[in-house]
Amino acid sequence: MSPARDDGQAAERVVIRDKRKIDPTGGKAKEAQAAESDKTEAATTEATKESTETTPKKERKPSHAAPEPEAAESTEDESTVEKEPVEAGTGPLGAELEALRSDLEERTRDLQRVTAEYANYRKRVDRDRGVQAEQATGLVITALLPVLDDLDRAREHGDLVGPFAAVAEQLIAALGKFGLTAFGEKGDPFDPTRHEAVAHRTSSEVTEPTCVEVMRRGYLLGDRLLRAALVAVADPE
Repeated sequence: MSPARDDGQAAERVVIRDKRKIDPTGGKAKEAQAAESDKTEAATTEATKESTETTPKKERKPSHAAPEPEAAESTEDESTVEKEPVEAGTGPLGAELEALRSDLEERTRDLQRVTAEYANYRKRVDRDRGVQAEQATGLVITALLPVLDDLDRAREHGDLVGPFAAVAEQLIAALGKFGLTAFGEKGDPFDPTRHEAVAHRTSSEVTEPTCVEVMRRGYLLGDRLLRAALVAVADPE
């Protein structure tokens, strides 16, 4: 029953509920629990430190680490091994290099051959051009040789005088510029390659076959025989 108050009303009942556990051992459980929590926190802190120290070690490259120089040496060895097949020409790059070299040598030989052929072609064309020009000049001069023969006969008879003689000399000088030279005079030794004998006789005045009379003079165009001379030859007795 609720205790009675002086004013005749019933007093309210006060109930106190404490949910805390009462340690019958007198606080030893709390100490043990606190120790265990301290150990857990210490273990957590150590784990955090180890993880923190482990991460920089992976990123850092200490100078006293030995594996990295070995890796560098292995890299150099591998590069050397890779270069050797290229230099020796046994690898794919070496084979390609050899193919390029062979193609270059073949193209060089082709260029040299074409250059030599072109040089020979130019020489042949120049030679043929000169021969053709000389032949054309020879044809023109050959057509004028009868005129020169008439001039020689007029000179022998004394008819080549005055302005006509001047024109004849100019014509002979102009033809001489093209390399025309006359040959065949009395007393010249007989040369069967340049003289055409139309008469033979013996004479005590000569010691070898000699041209004693010239019926028609011969002409040379440069070194080429344009026309042989008609002569009478005297043989020694």
